[in-house]
Amino acid sequence: MFTTKLSRISVVCLLSLLLAAFSAQARDKEQLIIFHAGSLSVPFKTIEQQFEAKYPNIDVLREAGGSTKMARMISELGKPADLMASADYVVINKNLIPKFADTNIRFATNQMVLCYTGKSKYADQINSKNWPEILSKSDVVWGHSDPNLDPCGYRSLMVLQLAEKYYKIDNFYAKMLKLRKKSWVRPKAVELISLLQSGEMDYVWEYLSVAVQHNLKYVPLDPMINLSDYTHNDFYKNATVEVTGNKPGTTITRKGKAITYGITLLKDAPNPEAASLFLQYLLDPQSGLAVLQSLGQPPFIPARVSSEDMKRKLPAPVQALVEVKN
Repeated sequence: MFTTKLSRISVVCLLSLLLAAFSAQARDKEQLIIFHAGSLSVPFKTIEQQFEAKYPNIDVLREAGGSTKMARMISELGKPADLMASADYVVINKNLIPKFADTNIRFATNQMVLCYTGKSKYADQINSKNWPEILSKSDVVWGHSDPNLDPCGYRSLMVLQLAEKYYKIDNFYAKMLKLRKKSWVRPKAVELISLLQSGEMDYVWEYLSVAVQHNLKYVPLDPMINLSDYTHNDFYKNATVEVTGNKPGTTITRKGKAITYGITLLKDAPNPEAASLFLQYLLDPQSGLAVLQSLGQPPFIPARVSSEDMKRKLPAPVQALVEVKN
């Protein structure tokens, strides 16, 4: 009996020592804080795992949400962060540069698609030609993310506007907004996936990469309206959406343009050295960019910045991974 008790005490002591050692090791790790678009959650999780395996002394802490919301957490709420990655690089320009950041690296693109499941109404009928007719039916429930918080939200509305012009459907956009209920608009696009999969929604607007990563059925859209091709920017800019501005009572006009993701290193980054290492890993065609490509999100190889001056402001090892291109 005495021996058994001693054994139990030994086990408890050993576990306590191991836990203390693990806690000390966790405290000794450097923390790297990344805010990013919800649509980057799946690839950034994989990139985080690979990066931490290469740099075991760095602990990546990620927070995902609508890109505009993430940027405002930095600019308005003063949340500390090392890097911020946006589904629309313009969000970085408008919300963070020049006060909170100097640089904006464009590293990937995407396209809009209409997602559905086998349970969706008219799932056996919908296609790339008749989706406006299907979505207009009174018994169909469709959703998109909040345009004020998430670029996917205002891009969803842009697709509807462009479809009206491209397919010459009178008052299509106004009709869709009239049919849409308040509950069909959610804070971020990835929240719509569970509603779609549960059957609460028939169709939701998402990025192609999100559809691929979550094995969703989707309707591919014509390049003239899916915001994927910068050569169609002259047509895309016909779509405009008013969203809330940086100050209460103000608005910003978002104009249609090809989908471009951006990432920035914050001026007051708590850990700029680790942030530089992460950027190097993310922008490496054999590492981070390869992960994006494998998960349905075409990267820019090399990544792009808008000017030589901006390139010079990047850490030297990162400069070698970007080109200057408007």
